[in-house]
Amino acid sequence: QVQLVESGGGLVQAGGSLRLSCAASGRTFNTYAMGWFRQVPGKEREFVAAISGGNTYYADSVKGRFTMSRDNAKNTVYLQMNSLKPEDTAVYYCAAGKVAPTGNEYDYWGQGTQVTVSS
Repeated sequence: QVQLVESGGGLVQAGGSLRLSCAASGRTFNTYAMGWFRQVPGKEREFVAAISGGNTYYADSVKGRFTMSRDNAKNTVYLQMNSLKPEDTAVYYCAAGKVAPTGNEYDYWGQGTQVTVSS
């Protein structure tokens, strides 16, 4: 099985930046789709970004502000978040699987990391 561990969350002021990391262990993940999702209490989990087959995908709400990348040598993916808004406050989850990259049927999920953006 694959294990995913997120890091890099925290508290930041509106307009600031954070970089989230997701380190994978187990199977080699360079052939997997990798995704980032987020969830706010009382709301359903939503897609944020994904990378698969050399392509990146972004939700409309984060296009132009967030950038996803991967380092295969380190089995790690990143989410660079710039120009953060209070609406970005959520628990962010890393996911991996042989799935449609923008879907929600990933096989493996991390534990989540809290991102809080103050106004």
